[in-house]
Amino acid sequence: MPTQGRKIIHIDMDAFFAAVEQRDHPEYQNKPIIVGGKPDSRGVVATCSYEARKFGIHSAMSSSQAYRLCPQAIFVKPRFDAYKEASSIIRQIFSKVSKLYEPLSLDEAYLDVSQNPSHHGSATLIAKAIKQSILTETGLVASAGISYNKFLAKIASDMDKPDGLYLITPEQGEQFVEGLAIGKFHGIGKATEKKMHALGIKTGGDLKQQSLVFLTQNFGKIGQHYYNISRAIDLRAVNNHKESKSVGVETTFQFDIQERIEILKHLQLLLEKALIKLKEKELEAQTLTIKVKYHDFVQITRSRTLPNIITSTINSAAIFETLLSKTDVGQRKVRLLGVALSSFNNQDQLLNYRQLDLFENY
Repeated sequence: MPTQGRKIIHIDMDAFFAAVEQRDHPEYQNKPIIVGGKPDSRGVVATCSYEARKFGIHSAMSSSQAYRLCPQAIFVKPRFDAYKEASSIIRQIFSKVSKLYEPLSLDEAYLDVSQNPSHHGSATLIAKAIKQSILTETGLVASAGISYNKFLAKIASDMDKPDGLYLITPEQGEQFVEGLAIGKFHGIGKATEKKMHALGIKTGGDLKQQSLVFLTQNFGKIGQHYYNISRAIDLRAVNNHKESKSVGVETTFQFDIQERIEILKHLQLLLEKALIKLKEKELEAQTLTIKVKYHDFVQITRSRTLPNIITSTINSAAIFETLLSKTDVGQRKVRLLGVALSSFNNQDQLLNYRQLDLFENY
């Protein structure tokens, strides 16, 4: 059963970094813009304009691959001060709407408007007003998803991008989830999607048919979450006082890998992605952790705390070599790699951010 009376809005800025660049540089309008590393570097795409996405480019892709897909794209170095300034204005808009807003990053947040009496208490009209305020005050476009829990609101905001406004009512929730492709579920990455397909689970309806025992046997503790969301149940509250403990990314390979040089290359790319996320959140870290999951699902982590903050200029290759020397990499095949950054210095800035999983799928 849905939580009674809850009205949750998920706001997601459309191609945020690229949109800021196109706003500030009229010559970039209607052109494929890629914000991130240079095409001849080891960098990655932080985000890209919708014109670039038509070529198959997406965030977290290596810049070199993005260049191969679209050589005519304009590569722009991130300007985090400009993005932070725009984000600050957007958060001021959120704070006027509800005290219960939970930023997920510079360009994304949940709002609980259950107690907001404006617009006759209509969460849809409140979301529409938020979108208009953002456009008026920043010149940027946002998409909004409205529902009775965070899971559905998040999915709804992706339904009609860009400039989307999508509502999933309590009466529609379960039926909506039943018809949703597993790959569209927020939090289910490509590796989990592939595993579910192998188990005959291709839609929310298929997932709903599975018992809790079956899901926990095949997916561990997160099986409970899958059991709930297949029934459109998500009891998580909107909370704007959670602290980040770490920022990280991970990738699961379609085929196990073993060559050390290939593993080092993937770790370097993951570090670049993690550094972008760290910079976006205005955080500095001193501890680098790698995560390795072998072909037999045995998982280990290895960490090193540095005397100085971690940046793209560190000798990461030497650090990764040292950490890998304490693993069975090279002797056992690897199915997953992850890199996380932690031990933050500026703890006074953390209260505006949620607690992240140690590793986030890409």
